[in-house]
Amino acid sequence: MTLDFLTVLGLEDQAIETEPIVHWDALEERLTRGVRVIGDAEQAQVLAAVVGLDYVGLSNAMALRRAGVRTVGIETSPSRLRDIRSGRAGLPGAQGEELRGARDDADFVLTDTVEAIDTADLVLICVPTTLDRQRRPNLDALRRACASVAQYARAGQTLVLSSTAYVGSTRELLAEPLAQRGLRVGEDVFVACSPPRVEPGVPDRGLQQPPLVVGGVTEACLRRASELLGHICSEVHAVSSLEAAEMVKLYEGAFRAVNVAFAFEMADACRTQGVDAVEIAEAAATRPPGQIEHCPSAGIAAHRVGVDPRYLLHPLTERGRTAKLTEEAVRQVDARPRRLAMRAHELLLRSARDLRDARVLVVGASSEPGVAEGRDAPAVEIIERLQTAGVQVDFHDPRVPVLFIDGEEMYGVDPDPRRDASGFGPEDYDLAILLARRPGHNYGWLRRCPQVLDCTYREHTGRRRFLP
Repeated sequence: MTLDFLTVLGLEDQAIETEPIVHWDALEERLTRGVRVIGDAEQAQVLAAVVGLDYVGLSNAMALRRAGVRTVGIETSPSRLRDIRSGRAGLPGAQGEELRGARDDADFVLTDTVEAIDTADLVLICVPTTLDRQRRPNLDALRRACASVAQYARAGQTLVLSSTAYVGSTRELLAEPLAQRGLRVGEDVFVACSPPRVEPGVPDRGLQQPPLVVGGVTEACLRRASELLGHICSEVHAVSSLEAAEMVKLYEGAFRAVNVAFAFEMADACRTQGVDAVEIAEAAATRPPGQIEHCPSAGIAAHRVGVDPRYLLHPLTERGRTAKLTEEAVRQVDARPRRLAMRAHELLLRSARDLRDARVLVVGASSEPGVAEGRDAPAVEIIERLQTAGVQVDFHDPRVPVLFIDGEEMYGVDPDPRRDASGFGPEDYDLAILLARRPGHNYGWLRRCPQVLDCTYREHTGRRRFLP
């Protein structure tokens, strides 16, 4: 198998749809430019492959490149590859600029062919995991990716699963298939788990902060993974096993769900008492040794709080166990978009508007602050619920041009007449629902909206302002 990196870089975007991106006729020439890591990672030039270039995978790939590691990014979605190559990949600030600069870097390559892992010493699997329609964990994409990696893995490689999954997934999806191929894990290949810790929307963090948690099949696996990941992070925290590393991610997700649900509850209490919920949260966070601050909001993207705890809860339920506090927190987080849609209904009805004649503007459509994508964002469910009730809905987000609502594309609008004089102005909407703001973007036009439902709890704007 061969990989011509320079040919890959020279392809036009249109070729992604019609031609294979990878050509295999120049492997020997390419491999002579570097040394595969079979021994000491400090003595060789590392080449890494990142499988899955969603936000986490792409951030990891950029962190590897920043550390001087020759990197190939593998993504099977043609549309995602086009977005990355065109600079519309959703990385914030300096990371976005860095990605645009990387497109001309011969040591940073994009491909849609999983066989490219053959060239790598370190393979990071960063495929996102989701829920099915019944909100049960869905590992289909991760299973396919791991099966491909196991099929094309070779001796000497270190394979690290960096996706949210069940406890036991790394062993089941990677270690066991490799052993079935006759590769001895811990001797021929090295398998580890390092759960994702990239913070979406926070520039320049990549894999550098917070410390990476790593668990391996054997001590040799742990040592090899720690050495290689140590090229790009200042600290690696070793745990005793693959299962311990997987559990860390689920623990963190459940912890966040509980705290976010608590923040929602306290915001309701603050509104009842006539005090500012954000002011209270910020003041409470000053208490030594430091209370974690969770301010009320429109909700959290389903793949951050809604998904992670379910990879903990579902296996427990199957074994007849419960985690009642986490279960209730997940229910509260899941219910947040529904509750906001109901609050919007209430405000429209109070203003004597028939829902079928009402027009609503949803402001802020990203799944995370600073991220240019709307997958699983609270805005999606809110829009779907309002449309089901007959409300005419538009959305605005300067970095999210399109959302998928009930499987159909919905394009954003710009209600600021200084930028777009052809559409509806702020005063033409019966209600604006402010879910999130983009830093540096001017939202002064919101003052002209008749009613604003401020789900950020921070913006005193609109002719009349309401809280959830």
